[in-house]
Amino acid sequence: MINITFPDNSTREYESGVSSLDIANSISPGLARQVYAASLNGETRDLSRPVNEDARIVFHKWNDEEARHTFWHTSAHLLAAALEELYPGIKFGIGPSIGNGFYYDVDPGDGKVISESDLPVIEKKMKELAKQKIGIERIEISKARALEIFDKKGDEYKTELISELEDGNISLYKLGNFVDLCRGPHLPGTESIKAIKLLSLAGAYWRGDEKRKMMTRIYGITFPKAKLLEEHLLMLEEAKKRDHRKIGKELELFSFSQKVGMGLPLWLPRGSELRQRLIDFMTAELKRRGYTIVTTPHIGNVELYKTSGHYEKYGSDSFQPLNTPQEGEQFMLKPMNCPHHCEIYNASPHSYKDLPVRMAEFGTVYRYEQHGELHGLTRVRSFTQDDAHHFCEPDQMKDEFKKIIDLVQWTFKSLNFTDYTAQISLRDASDKEKYIGSDENWEKAEKAIIEAAGEKGMQTTVVEGEAAFYGPKLDFMVKDAIGREWQLGTIQVDYNLPERFDLSYTGSDNQKHRPVMLHRAIFGSLERFVAVLIESTAGKFPLWLTPDQVIILPVSEKYHDYSKKVLNFLNNSDIRTLIDERNEKVGKKIRDNELRRIPYLLIVGEKEENSSTVSVRKQGKGDIGTMELEEFTNFIRQQVSEELNIK
Repeated sequence: MINITFPDNSTREYESGVSSLDIANSISPGLARQVYAASLNGETRDLSRPVNEDARIVFHKWNDEEARHTFWHTSAHLLAAALEELYPGIKFGIGPSIGNGFYYDVDPGDGKVISESDLPVIEKKMKELAKQKIGIERIEISKARALEIFDKKGDEYKTELISELEDGNISLYKLGNFVDLCRGPHLPGTESIKAIKLLSLAGAYWRGDEKRKMMTRIYGITFPKAKLLEEHLLMLEEAKKRDHRKIGKELELFSFSQKVGMGLPLWLPRGSELRQRLIDFMTAELKRRGYTIVTTPHIGNVELYKTSGHYEKYGSDSFQPLNTPQEGEQFMLKPMNCPHHCEIYNASPHSYKDLPVRMAEFGTVYRYEQHGELHGLTRVRSFTQDDAHHFCEPDQMKDEFKKIIDLVQWTFKSLNFTDYTAQISLRDASDKEKYIGSDENWEKAEKAIIEAAGEKGMQTTVVEGEAAFYGPKLDFMVKDAIGREWQLGTIQVDYNLPERFDLSYTGSDNQKHRPVMLHRAIFGSLERFVAVLIESTAGKFPLWLTPDQVIILPVSEKYHDYSKKVLNFLNNSDIRTLIDERNEKVGKKIRDNELRRIPYLLIVGEKEENSSTVSVRKQGKGDIGTMELEEFTNFIRQQVSEELNIK
């Protein structure tokens, strides 16, 4: 017999070999119908796998990430099973679940192509298989046997993956006639998959290597209810309307040029104004909170990044070193700002009385993202981080961490990002080779983050294996206006770079001590933040941030002179204003400028000129009345103050 402990700490006894699904059924058949996976002692597993030892169990329903991951992972195998029936001889790469759905990378074979027009046929086959309620079987197997199976099928992609695995740690999953190399977990069968939609195709190099085979990536999503699929497809339609690439072009915010290079954004004048306004907004607040502003070069000596560990950990994702005319001298486009900030700290001696030192920079960094991973402003090769580093005494660290949480929350409130959670990202204790530093320092850092988040009353989840290579972190996950989740701000604890750069301060005992370093970014990167802001607001930015707050629409040329007087008055009052002097009817001017998402439209004609007033229209709301210029100016200032929570 084994003891199973539930989340409420109650315990029941079961026979060894019982499945998680059997345990769920023993509590309630209704519960069993609602769960898709279970965690046993923290490991997410198939509901059908036997449990052979005492364990703490957590059941995962649809709203849990673990349940959706299992559901969509199984759906990827269902897609592959359908493809194998429709395209004999097809070969398979990888088929993971992703944030919203799943994909499978496939090689249809020489001369064979899968196109968008084929997706309905594949989708139909998936539905046929799902309705057959096919059971899914896990098979644990030796490496030699696994190689034999996939070599016989002629699937070189799977044999390559198997060749890199350790014997004794290999499992296959069987869904009907389809057998796949997979760790799992999976659903017990296909009967839960009620609603299926294949969404798109893309090209993807095998293992992300541009020198290898271009495979066909098929994206899809599934749900246990048709209504959930309908809601998701509506959300996708809304997301298309809000696509930051589309709106950015319409509002003339940014552009890309093949001649400049893929993934290197060009900020146009209106976008540069918006970007600078975010920088000014944050810089003013940082100065109020005791930060100093620094500036560092866009390149650094290779030795700098070898010292920091970035060369080893980010080498494959960085641009190749730049050779100078000096023999043996190499520089790199900087992938991170933190090594430069360590050297600024080292430029002068520090006493415990100086700490904490808070050093901030809007620093541009460079990463060599693969072509297929580039996406508008959200995945680029050049981006500007609102980066800062706190150097503090160990006993100051937790308080500094909480102050950064306060800054994140203040910023999100100012920008109306009210729906967010925080993720505590720890290292993978089973793969410590990915990280630098001692176990003792990692344990101290992880403990401090968990305590700080708890003391601030934050809603958090804990994820292992997502830490930075030098330390654990707290990541802020923001939901936008249509429910999508984005990772923006981050706070990271680092005991390791101070060691590597030999940072020190003189303590009250007159001895040298090592500071703790906190890395933090609130926006994350300006590029990604602007993309999220565009999509969340559909380009209707807060009044304080929008590039153009007001546009004047004279009803005819007779009122151009009065329009210019209004323009000068408003611009002199620091209200960003334009005039639409086109020889068009005022109705067309209103429609066109509504599409430009300018918040306020001022109509001026004979009545307004005679009374020194303006007729005010609010974007999307229509007429809101006639105001004198001073009254309108105060009206705009009051709204900006309310948006920025200025008392």
